[in-house]
Amino acid sequence: MFQPKRTKYRKGHKGRIHGAAKGGHRLSYGAYGLKALQPERVTARQIEAARRAITRAMKRQGRLWILIFPDVPVSKKPVEVRMGSGKGTPEFWVCRVHAGRIMFEMDGVPRKVAEEAFDLAAAKLPIKTKFVEREAAI
Repeated sequence: MFQPKRTKYRKGHKGRIHGAAKGGHRLSYGAYGLKALQPERVTARQIEAARRAITRAMKRQGRLWILIFPDVPVSKKPVEVRMGSGKGTPEFWVCRVHAGRIMFEMDGVPRKVAEEAFDLAAAKLPIKTKFVEREAAI
């Protein structure tokens, strides 16, 4: 599963996800992509589940790029612990995904295969997504 090798700080703030994506809103590598339509935190487990669904649907042909990385630690306190006594320990990692962000890109497969693969991946993610493709050069 994805997580940083090392971080500057062990525990992070929750933060908020405001506005549209500043970068990564156009296809960069592949011919097809999966674009986020709303802001949300996506966990490392969800990214991995989506990746597995895509690679199975592609039957390992073509190429896949994952353009998001979970770098924000989310801490939790144990069950039935009283208020106070500090912040909990980091439990899992998330990626803050802005609306309009391309999360996955794919190339080297037919359009139908790419659409089916991204449909399966979208079912694993907590956000509304959209299938996008590169416009033909004029």
